[in-house]
Amino acid sequence: DASAWYEPVYNDLGHLHQSLGQNYLDRVIKPAIRSAARSVVGRYTPEQLYSSKRDIIQDEIFIETKKILEKQYVQLNEILVRDVTLPATIKTAIERKLKQEQESLEYEFRLVTAQKEAEKVIIEAKGKAESNRILSASLTDKILQDKGIDATIKLADSPNSKIIVIGSGDSGLPLILGNQ
Repeated sequence: DASAWYEPVYNDLGHLHQSLGQNYLDRVIKPAIRSAARSVVGRYTPEQLYSSKRDIIQDEIFIETKKILEKQYVQLNEILVRDVTLPATIKTAIERKLKQEQESLEYEFRLVTAQKEAEKVIIEAKGKAESNRILSASLTDKILQDKGIDATIKLADSPNSKIIVIGSGDSGLPLILGNQ
């Protein structure tokens, strides 16, 4: 289904009516559009007609129709393809294929997203492992003992009731037992 914008070539209006008559729309314009449309449509697959190449097809129909009408005293200004009607089975098959392509693209997107998330987790884990390695290398028994003493002092200052046993344990640090 298409619309055509056309007008007679005004300098040749007499020739138009003399050779084609007043019914030049049905005698020349419609057959020219049909002929050009058949020629152009035959070059494309049903899927291209239905979706991806519609503007290109419209332009090609315009160009071919314009060539046909040049010698017919008619100036073609525009052709607009309003609708492409395909048999129901072909239309359904095309729609199913397009849906499957979209689902495939969505799946690929999810895979890429999952891969990037996995890479992020690996990078974070490597960072934590490196941090732990550095921390472990710098910790000595003396530092741990000092940290233990600081923790014992903070715990002793807290209002919670507790029992502190001094001198227990292999490290020589106080053993703290809490009562609540």
